[in-house]
Formats: sequence, C-alpha cells, structure tokens
Amino acid sequence: MARWPKFWAPQRGSIAFRLFVSATFWSLVILLGAGIALSALYRRTAEADFDNRLDVYMHALIADVATADDPSTAMPTHLGEPLFEISLSGWYWQITRLDGDHGDIRTSRSLFTSHLPRLADQGVAEGAGSVREGYVIGPDARVLRLVERAIDVGAQGKYLVQVAATTGDMEDNIDKFQLALAATFLALALALIGTSALQVHYGLEPLRRLQEGVGDIRRGGREHIEGAFPVDIAPLAAELNLLIDANRAIVERARTQVGNLAHALKTPLSVIANESDDDPAQFAAKVREQAHLMRDQVTFYLDRARVAARAGAFGRATDVLPVIDSLLRTFPKIYAGRRLRLVNPSDLAPKFAGEQQDLEEIFGNLIDNACKWAADEVVVSLSQTSDGAARRLIQVDIDDDGPGLPENLRSAALARGRRLDESKPGSGLGLSIVVELAELYHGTLSLATSPQGGLRATLRLPIID
Repeated sequence: MARWPKFWAPQRGSIAFRLFVSATFWSLVILLGAGIALSALYRRTAEADFDNRLDVYMHALIADVATADDPSTAMPTHLGEPLFEISLSGWYWQITRLDGDHGDIRTSRSLFTSHLPRLADQGVAEGAGSVREGYVIGPDARVLRLVERAIDVGAQGKYLVQVAATTGDMEDNIDKFQLALAATFLALALALIGTSALQVHYGLEPLRRLQEGVGDIRRGGREHIEGAFPVDIAPLAAELNLLIDANRAIVERARTQVGNLAHALKTPLSVIANESDDDPAQFAAKVREQAHLMRDQVTFYLDRARVAARAGAFGRATDVLPVIDSLLRTFPKIYAGRRLRLVNPSDLAPKFAGEQQDLEEIFGNLIDNACKWAADEVVVSLSQTSDGAARRLIQVDIDDDGPGLPENLRSAALARGRRLDESKPGSGLGLSIVVELAELYHGTLSLATSPQGGLRATLRLPIID
C-alpha cells in the first residue's frame, strides 16, 4: 500500500511543502479576489435594479407635473405604492419648484413634515438623462437611495423631482448573497486544498517509488530500480541503475586486481620461504623470518583493500543471527570443553550493511579470541542502540570467564601485530583486523571487564531497516 506523502506534516523546504503551500496560497488568493469581484458586481446590479424601480416612480411624477394644468398645485395620486402614504415608511417622493421666489415643495404623505436633501448640493454629478443617483440620510436617520431630476415645463416653471427609498431590503438581499457566496467559496476553498493535496500526492508518487527503489537496493532487497516511471523521471532512474552497475563493476575489478596482486606476491614469497627452509644458515633464517612477515603484511593490506572496496558498495545486506549461530556451532569443535551461548532477550533480527564474509571475519576473530582465553564459557549478547547521529546500531558483547586483561594493556591489544602473551597461538592480527573492518563500516570495537570476570569485547555496527 502506498504511503501518504509528508505534506500532511510538511517539512519546510521539501518539494511537497512548496507545492502544497503554493497551490493553497494561489487558490485562496484567486477565490478571495473572485469573491470580492462577485460581491461588488452583485451590489452594482442590485443598486441598478433598485434605481430602475425608483426611476419608474420618478418618471410617473414627471409625467404628472408635465401634464398638469397647474404643476405647482398638482398632487400625484396614481403611483400605485401604498408605502408613499404611510408616515416615515422609508418610501418618499418630493417635487420642488426651482425658479422664482415661490419655493413650492410638495411631498408624499410618508415624509410627514420632513424634506429630502438634494444630491446637487452634495456635489453628485449628473448621469445619463440628467439624473442624479446617490445615498442620503432620511428623516428617520435611515440610509436612503435617492434619484432626482430637474425638469423644465416652460412657462409653468422648473421643478426638481425626487424619489427615495430605504435600502434595508436591498442590503438584506446583498448580505444574504454575500453569506451564501462566502459559504460556497469556503467549500470550494476546502475542495481546492484537498485537490491540491491529492495532486501533490499523485505528482510526487514517482519520486517516492524511486526513493523506495533506492532504499531497497541499499537494504539488499533488489539489485536495480524496477518499474515504469514518467518520461521526466525515467532518465533519472536509468542513470541511477547505470551508476549502481558501474559501482559494482568497479568493485568486481578491484576484487580481481586484489586477487591477482595476492597471487603475484605470495608465490615469490612462498618460494623464498621454502628455499630458506632448506638452508639452516643464519641468513636463511633471517630471510625466512622476513618472508613470513612480508606475507602477513601483504595478506593484511590486501584484505583491507578488498574490504574497503566492498564497504562502499550498494545493495549489501547480511542477516546477523545466522552468522553468529553458525560460528557458535563451529567453535566448540575447535575448542573442546568451551560452552558458547547466545543471549538475545529482545529477539532482534538485525541486518548488517555489508558482506557476509566480512561479518564472519569480524565475529570469528572476536569469538576465537574469547575461546582462547576462556576457562569454561563464552557468552555472546545482542542489543540495539544508537549513536549521536541517530544511527541504529547493533551492539554485540562477547564475554569470557578467562583471566581478563588489565586496563592499561587494552589499547595495546588492539594494535596490529601485538601479542601480549606468546603462549597462545596466533599472529596478533585478530583484534586489529576487527578494528580495521569495524572502522571501514563506521563501527567501533572496545574492550572492558566482563561481568563473568574475564574480558568483554563490545562491537557496535550500523544496521539497516
């Protein structure tokens, strides 16, 4: 099952975080801009519709004034809106004579004793048809939408016809529209955010599969990145496969050259050693001694070169438990009378990021050293730990019940070629080889006093998931 991407808990700077935040930001900006534009458009449309309604009443009033025998005294009666008859209803009309000194004003009954202000006095410019439109404060302190127009009926005078109505109903409709618009856009924003999340998940899926493929190779589960990738990712997967193949080819060539060099050097050294064995002279003995020393040195450094080449290779993984079990079954046959047992209280089954033969050499040298010095028993204990870099480590403690080793000699015991007791067989290279191998794999080896009274060798090696 595919894992959900990390943008659900995004890390700053990640591609998923950048894509998700960018898509969310621009979606919200576009929705906010569209919401503001639609709200303003709806308001203008609502005002235009309201003005058209007021214009109907205004034109009816103008018609009455223009056709009346005496416009100064005519009272319109056929507007068809009962709110003009109710006091302070919010719907008003007013006709004011502009010429002469008459100053006649006729109003709807709804205005009672009040009068409407003039838009011309407030600096409102005339629009189409010499009509002014704007907002004023009515007699009851409510906001009114007012339209007015000045007309000239010739000898009968000039008049200003005004019609006003409260905008409460219009504002209520605008508020309802804005609320519905906000709810709709909120749902749309959530849908877009979810869509952005799914888009990032779908778009980055090939990269996650590529990451998992490289991880499988690192853990030793596969040798190549497998599967079909989009055209823009497929070249990267192919290049990684070529890089892995090139790495393996380099390692194989290094192994071949190391083997060739080993044979080229060991054969002459064997000849020298054999010839010196046939001659008991002092010179021959010295040659024999140096030949054996050179052979040990050649073996040591060739093995180190071989391991160094393998330590950086891709796709190497070895189960730790089978290697230890095999060695614990083998050494009792070599060291009769020694009891070897494994303690793994947490049932760990770690994998070592390296070659099996290197792990066998590491554990083999440590267990062999413990068996040489143990009086009766050797205990191998497994546990899991970590270091300062948060790497997962397998810790292997190998304890014996032998005489142990003084603290001031432990560093010398890890030095190459140092034998602290000539009574035991060996070249003195065992522990130093373990140190070298452990360091090549970024591990450590340390010596301490065992709870059983002998020596404890503690090995820590990185493990993989």
